[in-house]
Amino acid sequence: MPSRHPPLLSLRAFEAAARHLSFTAAADELFLTQGAVSRHVRGLEDFLGQKLFDRFTRRVELTATGLEYYRAIQAALGDIEKATQQAMQPEQKASITINVMPTLGATWLMPKLASFSETYPHIDVRMISSISPVNFQANEVDVAIRCGRLPGSPRQPGRPRIDADMVTNWKGINAEYLLPDILVPVVSRKLLSQGAAIDSARDLLKYRLIHNTSRQYAWPDWLAAQGVRLTSRTESINYGHFFMALRAAINCKGVALLPAILIEHAFEAMDLVRPLPVAIESDGAYYLLTREDAHTNRSVHTFCNWLLSEARNEGGPESVEGEAQP
Repeated sequence: MPSRHPPLLSLRAFEAAARHLSFTAAADELFLTQGAVSRHVRGLEDFLGQKLFDRFTRRVELTATGLEYYRAIQAALGDIEKATQQAMQPEQKASITINVMPTLGATWLMPKLASFSETYPHIDVRMISSISPVNFQANEVDVAIRCGRLPGSPRQPGRPRIDADMVTNWKGINAEYLLPDILVPVVSRKLLSQGAAIDSARDLLKYRLIHNTSRQYAWPDWLAAQGVRLTSRTESINYGHFFMALRAAINCKGVALLPAILIEHAFEAMDLVRPLPVAIESDGAYYLLTREDAHTNRSVHTFCNWLLSEARNEGGPESVEGEAQP
């Protein structure tokens, strides 16, 4: 019996809708209407004789069959995309430039890039590090990752403030939610064993507090959320970057307040501990920044989709649908 294959466009519509858990986002990605995506998915369900999505008023969820089918189809479409790109440009390699904050680049992004290069060998990624606002108008950056608050978004009371600008000019810039910025206190296991017990946020004041000059409100706001105020008697030390604050904590210089994403993959190896089970989300988040026309660059589009998938696997943007348009 000859094999039967569903239409490729139906598979692409299903894969995009399953990846975003949104027919609207899938329609935007594929330049289709939401109704067209819905019809393609319905047609695929009829073809298979299986329900792939549970549909609710404002959301959709994959059925068990849909999740299994999505994983298989995503892998198959990835193989088709790679084979097609290699056939079209067998000897050419694309290059994209990523601008990322130093500590996030070293501890979170860099370890992942080997996997990206293995999956997409035709795309060379050049990573540069900076904490300055990104200047996309200078045409030297394709993708950037920054932490902050989007223009016009309301201040979230009770959350540590972030006063850094993410870009020099928001005109023509697209921002997609990547990861939450969750701040946690960390201290060297050795220092904690030699010092006073930390049973509450107020006990942190018994130690030197390690500040990051780019996040001047982090400690005061974090402690205030726990009903604790800094005093002039509180010993403190300042560093210019998170990686310096992290190194200071490892070297028993005090207690640092760091984004959880920077330490969670190598926490035990650093011999650090979280003295309190308190984690507070800041008044900002990590965003993936591109020009609005980034979808026209296949390599940039591929990298962004890959990075968003990586973040989603770590509890990133799966609860945020669509894009934030400053």
